[in-house]
Amino acid sequence: MKIVSYPTKEELSELVKRSSVKDPTLASTVRSVLARVRQEGDKALLALEQQFDAPLLTDIVVTSAEMEAASAKVDDSLKKAIQTAKRNIELFHRSQKLVVNPVETTPGVVCWQQQVAIQSVGLYIPGGTAPLFSTVLMLGIPATIAGCKEIVLCTPPNKDGSIHPTILYAASLVGITKIFKAGGAQAIAAMSYGTASVPKVHKIFGPGNQYVMEAKMQVSLDGLAIDMPAGPSEVLVVADESASPIFIAADLLSQAEHGKDSQAILVTTSPQLVEEVAAEVEQQLAQLPRQEIAQFSIANSSILLVHTLDEAVAFVNAYAPEHLLLQTKNYREVATQIVNAGSVFLGMYAPESAGDYASGTNHTLPTHGYAKAYSGVNLDSFMKKITYQEITTDGIRSLGPTIEEMALNEELYAHKNAVTVRLDYLQKKK
Repeated sequence: MKIVSYPTKEELSELVKRSSVKDPTLASTVRSVLARVRQEGDKALLALEQQFDAPLLTDIVVTSAEMEAASAKVDDSLKKAIQTAKRNIELFHRSQKLVVNPVETTPGVVCWQQQVAIQSVGLYIPGGTAPLFSTVLMLGIPATIAGCKEIVLCTPPNKDGSIHPTILYAASLVGITKIFKAGGAQAIAAMSYGTASVPKVHKIFGPGNQYVMEAKMQVSLDGLAIDMPAGPSEVLVVADESASPIFIAADLLSQAEHGKDSQAILVTTSPQLVEEVAAEVEQQLAQLPRQEIAQFSIANSSILLVHTLDEAVAFVNAYAPEHLLLQTKNYREVATQIVNAGSVFLGMYAPESAGDYASGTNHTLPTHGYAKAYSGVNLDSFMKKITYQEITTDGIRSLGPTIEEMALNEELYAHKNAVTVRLDYLQKKK
């Protein structure tokens, strides 16, 4: 890891920037995939899957028989863990339901809003180097709680054309039945435009590689809603002398193993901790099965030594991390100063992996600094709010002149007239 001691403001400004290793042909490659699927539908989808993911694939639809067979292949201990995580995620997301009471803004004028589920949503579940069955829970559970009528799931198949059984088990547990063997940009295209097999959805959720992210951004220009723009995964740990170097190293590496472009940062006020964490990272890294991936990521990550926790907080809010771990003596006090972060983990016993799997919070979070303006996925992500207003005769008499005056001064005479004709009608009825 790169060690930067007492960086200047100029150096900190540079450290806030994310590394950008982007294929110059990415946009055009994705654009051609989207166009092909849009024009050729299932034919293109199957051909692209055979090319990129599963040479032996013959059908993109996951059958009920495959769903049933998957359950038998998942160990009981893992099933129990998934069920525990499901319960916690459900508890947390059900707590987000809002009850909004009608408000009488003027005598005779009552306004309110109502939450309505997005009717059709698409969930992208990465496969690749790690089958993220946990993401099935994180997206499927709030979608079902919200009441989405159609939930479509796409995930890349293995080389033999099968889907990882744990992904199918988690989907079955959540109640998702429309599952398709499709990954990458072609999966996003299928859910965006629809094919003979894959329904067209109204909003797409889920993480993925740079091709998936680029595809989501491009289809959003066509009017399709997406959960959020995103980049590679990241974690930032703020620690003082009370923190454990063993814990911190484990936290940094847990994020680094996601992918070679992941970023892990430690900001600390303790010179001793700098050396201890750097040594511990190397020691733990050597034991990881995904060492090659994590090593690449760690080489592009940093340890920052700063003078005060105030400096650390200022860096956090400028960086706006996806995951923020506060491992300081006064972590609750520090937390009150955080305004830009996807998800915050308080205290030395709160690893980032708790949020990834089973604490209850959602792990689909804004990255690449988008936490300055975006929230992570939550129940609201799967819902929209419709406002209502009911106006009685007393209400239009009371509020009407105000509306007329404002419309007249905006020179929108038809707007004014929509009120005037009602007031005239009521006047004649007297």
